Amino acid sequence: MREMRLSFMAAVAAAAIALTGCAGLGGAKNTPSEGAQTGSAGNNAGTPGTSAPSPSATPTAKPDPLKLKMQQMSLDEKIGQLVIVGLEGKEADNQTLDMIFKHKVGGFILFKDNIASADQTSKLLNTLKAANASANAAAPLWLSVDQEGGRVNRLPAAFAAIPTNRAIGQIGKTELSAEIGARLAEEVSGLGFNMNYAPVLDVDSNPKNPVIGDRSFGPSADLVSRLGIATMQGIRSGGVVPVVKHFPGHGDTSVDSHRALPVVNKSKEELKKLELVPFARAIQDKAEAVMVAHILLPKLDESYPASLSKGVITDLLRGELGYDGVVITDDMTMGAVLQNYAIGEAAVRAVQAGADIVLVAHDNEKETEVLRTLKKNVEDGKLSMSRVDESVYRILKLKQAYKLADKPAERLDVEAVSRRIKETLQKYTPQK
Repeated sequence: MREMRLSFMAAVAAAAIALTGCAGLGGAKNTPSEGAQTGSAGNNAGTPGTSAPSPSATPTAKPDPLKLKMQQMSLDEKIGQLVIVGLEGKEADNQTLDMIFKHKVGGFILFKDNIASADQTSKLLNTLKAANASANAAAPLWLSVDQEGGRVNRLPAAFAAIPTNRAIGQIGKTELSAEIGARLAEEVSGLGFNMNYAPVLDVDSNPKNPVIGDRSFGPSADLVSRLGIATMQGIRSGGVVPVVKHFPGHGDTSVDSHRALPVVNKSKEELKKLELVPFARAIQDKAEAVMVAHILLPKLDESYPASLSKGVITDLLRGELGYDGVVITDDMTMGAVLQNYAIGEAAVRAVQAGADIVLVAHDNEKETEVLRTLKKNVEDGKLSMSRVDESVYRILKLKQAYKLADKPAERLDVEAVSRRIKETLQKYTPQK
């Protein structure tokens, strides 16, 4: 493993330039593709120059290529797909490369501490892609970021500022939200990201909320639904996977889940009247990915927060709301989890509950512990292989639909992107 990593580092500059292919899935451009949905295909009966099958012939379903691929994946590769990790610093160090070469992780999340400039960010992401290709990974990497606009802004200061969702909500124009989504996608995809943890679909119903506030479009479920879904569509249109959050709703909390575990004493019927409305409508609009919050809802599950709850993820989100896309937990290194659970056990509980991807955004030891504990629980029979395969299939299907490829991003014209952001705002913002 060490030899592979050293060999990669010796060739990384050349690989980042020469890399043109994909590590197992996808094509040349990160754009959603309806034709990428997998399943059985019909035969060519009726095509000119072919003979019709005999009445006794039994049509043979075409094998699902993703399932065939999964049969070739090792347990480490499958477990790796279930985890997105963070990294330290602004360059890929040995620990980061080990996450690719040794642990086969499915993706990375970057924060402000990882980002200095557009060129540095693209170089870092290109290095991760080149390493993944060099490791003959089962699938291209998720390269993700929290870029909501407003105070949740991870990108370099050279980019024009995008206003808060509250400010967009006060204008109230669906067209503005859609264009903001497109501008978000343009800036993050231009750097090499392919997943954005946005939009926020939380309804701002509690003025004492310390963590949502102006990240919400407003206090109305209808307004949040309308503008949030438009933003989601805009991000999607730019070939970036939007992740709606924080299911089942973080708006009516008075505790920051980064620090402790919030409790929401609402019944399912109460949630359906407010918090769940934007998520239900996003699901109707085929939301690709949903982030689940670390919130305890005792009337739905007395024992576990939403992110670890089968009652919330499998029964409510997948069952009652009919969602079959990718489910991602909020960061497992947040206080809401670490103050109450061992992180490895929490990760296993999340996957057992129906989550597909466990986000572990900080601390290499915690990231390694999650990967190790997930694998051990599969080997011990406590986490079923069928549950793992179900999630791996969803993940690979979404990576394929967006044609992810470990192809280096070209240099981004930050000034041009910033100009288009300003033009969008000028179009819809009342002039004083």
